[in-house]
Amino acid sequence: MTLILGMLLDALLGEPRWLWSRIPHPAVAMGRLIGWCDRSFNTGPRRRLMGTMTLIELCILAGVIGWLLQLIPGKVVDVVILAILLAQRSLVDHVQAVGDALRLSLGDGRRSVAMIVGRDTQDMDTAAVTRSAIESAAENLSDGVIAPLFWFAVAGLPGLLIYKVTNTADSMIGYRTPRHAEFGWAAARFDDLLNLIPARLTAALIWAVASRPNPAPIMQEAPLHRSPNAGWPEAAMAHGLDIALSGPRSYEGALRDYPFVNAAGRHDLGPDDIDQTVRVLWRTWALTLVLSVLATILI
Repeated sequence: MTLILGMLLDALLGEPRWLWSRIPHPAVAMGRLIGWCDRSFNTGPRRRLMGTMTLIELCILAGVIGWLLQLIPGKVVDVVILAILLAQRSLVDHVQAVGDALRLSLGDGRRSVAMIVGRDTQDMDTAAVTRSAIESAAENLSDGVIAPLFWFAVAGLPGLLIYKVTNTADSMIGYRTPRHAEFGWAAARFDDLLNLIPARLTAALIWAVASRPNPAPIMQEAPLHRSPNAGWPEAAMAHGLDIALSGPRSYEGALRDYPFVNAAGRHDLGPDDIDQTVRVLWRTWALTLVLSVLATILI
Protein backbone atom coordinates (compact mmCIF):
# COMPACT_ATOMS: atom_id res chain seq x y z
CA MET A 1 0.00 0.00 0.00
CA THR A 2 2.91 2.37 0.74
CA LEU A 3 4.17 1.97 -2.83
CA ILE A 4 0.75 2.79 -4.27
CA LEU A 5 0.18 5.83 -2.08
CA GLY A 6 3.66 7.15 -2.83
CA MET A 7 3.06 6.86 -6.57
CA LEU A 8 -0.29 8.61 -6.31
CA LEU A 9 1.08 11.42 -4.14
CA ASP A 10 3.97 12.05 -6.53
CA ALA A 11 1.65 12.04 -9.55
CA LEU A 12 -0.70 14.49 -7.82
CA LEU A 13 1.79 16.98 -6.36
CA GLY A 14 5.08 16.49 -8.20
CA GLU A 15 7.68 18.87 -6.77
CA PRO A 16 5.82 21.88 -5.34
CA ARG A 17 7.94 24.97 -5.88
CA TRP A 18 6.57 26.72 -2.79
CA LEU A 19 8.10 23.98 -0.62
CA TRP A 20 11.46 23.39 -2.30
CA SER A 21 12.13 27.10 -2.67
CA ARG A 22 12.15 27.29 1.15
CA ILE A 23 13.99 24.10 2.11
CA PRO A 24 16.49 21.99 0.15
CA HIS A 25 15.10 18.99 -1.69
CA PRO A 26 16.68 15.73 -0.40
CA ALA A 27 18.29 15.17 -3.81
CA VAL A 28 19.78 18.66 -3.61
CA ALA A 29 21.11 17.89 -0.13
CA MET A 30 22.65 14.67 -1.47
CA GLY A 31 24.22 16.64 -4.30
CA ARG A 32 25.76 19.15 -1.90
CA LEU A 33 27.24 16.36 0.19
CA ILE A 34 28.64 14.63 -2.89
CA GLY A 35 30.06 17.92 -4.12
CA TRP A 36 31.81 18.44 -0.78
CA CYS A 37 33.24 14.92 -0.97
CA ASP A 38 34.47 15.60 -4.49
CA ARG A 39 36.24 18.79 -3.41
CA SER A 40 37.66 17.20 -0.27
CA PHE A 41 38.74 13.72 -1.36
CA ASN A 42 39.26 13.81 -5.13
CA THR A 43 42.99 14.46 -4.81
CA GLY A 44 46.26 12.57 -4.80
CA PRO A 45 47.39 9.45 -6.65
CA ARG A 46 44.79 7.03 -5.18
CA ARG A 47 41.64 8.62 -6.52
CA ARG A 48 39.85 5.39 -7.41
CA LEU A 49 40.32 4.09 -3.86
CA MET A 50 39.21 7.41 -2.39
CA GLY A 51 36.15 7.45 -4.65
CA THR A 52 35.26 3.89 -3.73
CA MET A 53 35.56 4.58 0.00
CA THR A 54 33.52 7.76 -0.41
CA LEU A 55 30.72 5.88 -2.15
CA ILE A 56 30.72 3.14 0.50
CA GLU A 57 30.44 5.74 3.26
CA LEU A 58 27.66 7.59 1.43
CA CYS A 59 25.71 4.35 0.99
CA ILE A 60 26.17 3.40 4.64
CA LEU A 61 24.97 6.85 5.71
CA ALA A 62 21.95 6.64 3.37
CA GLY A 63 21.10 3.13 4.56
CA VAL A 64 21.30 4.09 8.24
CA ILE A 65 19.11 7.17 7.69
CA GLY A 66 16.57 5.03 5.84
CA TRP A 67 16.60 2.42 8.62
CA LEU A 68 16.08 5.07 11.30
CA LEU A 69 13.21 6.65 9.37
CA GLN A 70 11.54 3.25 9.06
CA LEU A 71 11.49 2.99 12.84
CA ILE A 72 8.97 5.87 13.01
CA PRO A 73 5.54 4.30 13.71
CA GLY A 74 3.06 4.25 10.87
CA LYS A 75 3.69 4.53 7.15
CA VAL A 76 3.20 8.27 6.60
CA VAL A 77 6.95 8.99 6.57
CA ASP A 78 7.58 6.14 4.12
CA VAL A 79 4.86 7.39 1.76
CA VAL A 80 6.05 11.00 1.88
CA ILE A 81 9.72 10.17 1.31
CA LEU A 82 8.90 7.79 -1.53
CA ALA A 83 6.72 10.45 -3.17
CA ILE A 84 9.46 13.07 -2.78
CA LEU A 85 12.10 10.83 -4.36
CA LEU A 86 9.93 9.72 -7.28
CA ALA A 87 10.05 11.86 -10.41
CA GLN A 88 7.06 10.86 -12.55
CA ARG A 89 5.21 14.16 -12.39
CA SER A 90 8.32 16.34 -12.64
CA LEU A 91 9.63 14.23 -15.56
CA VAL A 92 6.37 14.61 -17.44
CA ASP A 93 6.28 18.35 -16.75
CA HIS A 94 9.86 18.91 -17.95
CA VAL A 95 9.45 16.81 -21.09
CA GLN A 96 6.10 18.39 -21.98
CA ALA A 97 7.64 21.82 -21.47
CA VAL A 98 10.05 21.11 -24.32
CA GLY A 99 7.19 20.29 -26.68
CA ASP A 100 5.27 23.39 -25.62
CA ALA A 101 8.37 25.55 -26.07
CA LEU A 102 9.03 24.12 -29.55
CA ARG A 103 5.56 25.20 -30.58
CA LEU A 104 6.57 28.77 -29.73
CA SER A 105 9.96 28.74 -31.49
CA LEU A 106 13.06 26.64 -32.06
CA GLY A 107 15.03 28.92 -29.72
CA ASP A 108 12.52 28.35 -26.93
CA GLY A 109 12.75 24.61 -27.53
CA ARG A 110 16.54 24.68 -27.33
CA ARG A 111 16.47 26.60 -24.06
CA SER A 112 13.89 24.25 -22.59
CA VAL A 113 15.69 21.04 -23.55
CA ALA A 114 18.98 22.44 -22.23
CA MET A 115 17.43 22.18 -18.75
CA ILE A 116 17.16 18.38 -18.95
CA VAL A 117 20.13 17.24 -21.09
CA GLY A 118 23.89 17.71 -20.85
CA ARG A 119 24.69 17.92 -24.56
CA ASP A 120 25.22 21.09 -26.61
CA THR A 121 21.88 22.53 -27.72
CA GLN A 122 22.68 25.82 -29.44
CA ASP A 123 22.83 24.35 -32.97
CA MET A 124 20.05 21.75 -32.66
CA ASP A 125 17.25 21.65 -35.19
CA THR A 126 13.67 20.75 -34.24
CA ALA A 127 14.23 17.02 -34.73
CA ALA A 128 17.37 17.04 -32.56
CA VAL A 129 15.60 18.93 -29.77
CA THR A 130 12.74 16.45 -29.92
CA ARG A 131 15.04 13.42 -29.90
CA SER A 132 16.91 14.81 -26.90
CA ALA A 133 13.68 15.28 -24.94
CA ILE A 134 12.41 11.80 -25.79
CA GLU A 135 15.73 10.14 -24.92
CA SER A 136 15.76 11.98 -21.59
CA ALA A 137 12.18 10.84 -20.98
CA ALA A 138 13.03 7.19 -21.60
CA GLU A 139 16.21 7.16 -19.50
CA ASN A 140 14.75 9.13 -16.61
CA LEU A 141 11.62 7.00 -16.55
CA SER A 142 13.98 4.20 -15.53
CA ASP A 143 16.29 6.21 -13.25
CA GLY A 144 13.66 8.45 -11.68
CA VAL A 145 10.57 6.25 -11.42
CA ILE A 146 10.96 2.51 -11.99
CA ALA A 147 14.35 2.07 -10.26
CA PRO A 148 13.34 3.94 -7.07
CA LEU A 149 10.10 1.93 -6.93
CA PHE A 150 12.00 -1.31 -7.48
CA TRP A 151 14.56 -0.67 -4.74
CA PHE A 152 11.90 0.55 -2.32
CA ALA A 153 9.93 -2.66 -2.96
CA VAL A 154 13.08 -4.75 -2.43
CA ALA A 155 14.66 -3.00 0.57
CA GLY A 156 12.34 -0.26 1.86
CA LEU A 157 13.65 3.21 2.65
CA PRO A 158 17.28 2.03 3.04
CA GLY A 159 17.20 0.58 -0.46
CA LEU A 160 15.56 3.69 -1.88
CA LEU A 161 18.04 6.10 -0.27
CA ILE A 162 21.07 3.99 -1.22
CA TYR A 163 19.84 3.96 -4.80
CA LYS A 164 19.20 7.72 -4.87
CA VAL A 165 22.57 8.68 -3.41
CA THR A 166 24.34 6.35 -5.86
CA ASN A 167 22.37 7.67 -8.83
CA THR A 168 23.03 11.25 -7.77
CA ALA A 169 26.73 10.51 -7.38
CA ASP A 170 26.83 8.94 -10.83
CA SER A 171 25.17 12.01 -12.36
CA MET A 172 27.77 14.28 -10.71
CA ILE A 173 31.05 12.39 -10.73
CA GLY A 174 30.44 9.29 -12.84
CA TYR A 175 31.89 10.75 -16.04
CA ARG A 176 35.03 9.68 -17.89
CA THR A 177 36.67 13.08 -17.60
CA PRO A 178 40.23 13.73 -16.40
CA ARG A 179 38.89 14.83 -13.02
CA HIS A 180 36.32 12.09 -12.44
CA ALA A 181 37.39 9.02 -14.42
CA GLU A 182 39.05 7.53 -11.33
CA PHE A 183 37.22 9.16 -8.43
CA GLY A 184 33.78 8.50 -9.95
CA TRP A 185 34.55 4.96 -11.13
CA ALA A 186 32.83 3.23 -8.22
CA ALA A 187 29.74 5.46 -8.44
CA ALA A 188 29.37 4.75 -12.15
CA ARG A 189 29.85 0.99 -11.79
CA PHE A 190 27.54 0.64 -8.76
CA ASP A 191 24.89 2.73 -10.49
CA ASP A 192 25.14 0.40 -13.49
CA LEU A 193 24.60 -2.56 -11.18
CA LEU A 194 21.63 -1.03 -9.35
CA ASN A 195 19.95 -0.13 -12.65
CA LEU A 196 20.53 -3.48 -14.31
CA ILE A 197 17.10 -4.92 -13.51
CA PRO A 198 15.05 -1.66 -13.43
CA ALA A 199 16.23 -0.60 -16.90
CA ARG A 200 15.04 -3.86 -18.39
CA LEU A 201 11.78 -3.69 -16.47
CA THR A 202 11.26 -0.19 -17.86
CA ALA A 203 11.83 -1.45 -21.39
CA ALA A 204 9.30 -4.24 -20.85
CA LEU A 205 6.72 -1.80 -19.50
CA ILE A 206 7.21 0.63 -22.40
CA TRP A 207 6.94 -2.26 -24.86
CA ALA A 208 3.70 -3.40 -23.19
CA VAL A 209 1.98 0.00 -23.35
CA ALA A 210 3.29 0.86 -26.84
CA SER A 211 1.55 -2.25 -28.21
CA ARG A 212 4.43 -3.36 -30.40
CA PRO A 213 4.02 -7.12 -30.85
CA ASN A 214 7.64 -8.00 -31.53
CA PRO A 215 10.21 -7.24 -28.78
CA ALA A 216 13.10 -8.73 -30.77
CA PRO A 217 14.39 -5.39 -32.19
CA ILE A 218 14.61 -3.96 -28.67
CA MET A 219 16.56 -6.95 -27.42
CA GLN A 220 18.89 -6.77 -30.42
CA GLU A 221 19.67 -3.05 -30.27
CA ALA A 222 19.70 -2.33 -26.52
CA PRO A 223 22.93 -4.28 -25.78
CA LEU A 224 24.72 -2.30 -28.53
CA HIS A 225 24.09 1.02 -26.80
CA ARG A 226 27.02 2.92 -25.26
CA SER A 227 25.32 2.57 -21.86
CA PRO A 228 24.66 -0.91 -20.41
CA ASN A 229 21.28 0.23 -19.10
CA ALA A 230 20.03 3.38 -20.84
CA GLY A 231 19.85 1.53 -24.14
CA TRP A 232 16.96 -0.61 -22.94
CA PRO A 233 14.29 2.06 -22.27
CA GLU A 234 15.64 4.13 -25.18
CA ALA A 235 15.34 1.23 -27.63
CA ALA A 236 11.88 0.40 -26.29
CA MET A 237 10.74 3.99 -26.76
CA ALA A 238 12.28 4.24 -30.24
CA HIS A 239 10.66 1.05 -31.50
CA GLY A 240 7.45 1.67 -29.57
CA LEU A 241 6.93 5.01 -31.31
CA ASP A 242 8.65 3.86 -34.52
CA ILE A 243 11.11 6.76 -34.43
CA ALA A 244 14.90 7.04 -34.63
CA LEU A 245 16.64 8.10 -31.42
CA SER A 246 20.24 8.72 -30.34
CA GLY A 247 22.50 9.49 -33.29
CA PRO A 248 25.26 12.12 -33.55
CA ARG A 249 25.38 14.88 -30.93
CA SER A 250 27.86 17.39 -29.51
CA TYR A 251 29.31 17.65 -26.00
CA GLU A 252 31.39 20.70 -25.09
CA GLY A 253 31.94 21.44 -28.76
CA ALA A 254 33.08 17.90 -29.65
CA LEU A 255 30.89 15.93 -32.06
CA ARG A 256 30.27 12.31 -31.12
CA ASP A 257 29.09 10.13 -33.95
CA TYR A 258 26.78 7.77 -32.07
CA PRO A 259 24.66 5.42 -34.20
CA PHE A 260 20.90 5.81 -34.35
CA VAL A 261 18.65 3.50 -32.37
CA ASN A 262 15.95 2.18 -34.72
CA ALA A 263 17.62 3.90 -37.66
CA ALA A 264 14.76 2.80 -39.94
CA GLY A 265 12.25 4.78 -37.86
CA ARG A 266 11.08 8.34 -38.55
CA HIS A 267 13.79 11.01 -38.30
CA ASP A 268 11.59 14.06 -38.87
CA LEU A 269 10.40 14.59 -35.30
CA GLY A 270 8.53 17.43 -33.64
CA PRO A 271 6.30 18.50 -30.72
CA ASP A 272 3.59 15.94 -31.55
CA ASP A 273 6.11 13.17 -30.91
CA ILE A 274 6.84 14.65 -27.48
CA ASP A 275 3.11 14.61 -26.77
CA GLN A 276 3.04 10.93 -27.70
CA THR A 277 6.04 10.27 -25.46
CA VAL A 278 4.26 11.90 -22.52
CA ARG A 279 1.29 9.63 -23.12
CA VAL A 280 3.64 6.63 -23.03
CA LEU A 281 5.11 7.90 -19.74
CA TRP A 282 1.67 8.07 -18.16
CA ARG A 283 0.59 4.70 -19.58
CA THR A 284 3.76 3.11 -18.21
CA TRP A 285 3.09 4.72 -14.82
CA ALA A 286 -0.51 3.44 -14.89
CA LEU A 287 0.58 -0.10 -15.76
CA THR A 288 3.15 0.01 -12.94
CA LEU A 289 0.42 1.17 -10.54
CA VAL A 290 -1.90 -1.66 -11.62
CA LEU A 291 0.88 -4.22 -11.18
CA SER A 292 1.65 -2.77 -7.74
CA VAL A 293 -2.01 -3.07 -6.72
CA LEU A 294 -2.12 -6.69 -7.93
CA ALA A 295 1.11 -7.50 -6.08
CA THR A 296 -0.27 -5.94 -2.91
CA ILE A 297 -3.45 -8.00 -3.14
CA LEU A 298 -1.62 -11.25 -3.86
CA ILE A 299 1.09 -10.77 -1.24
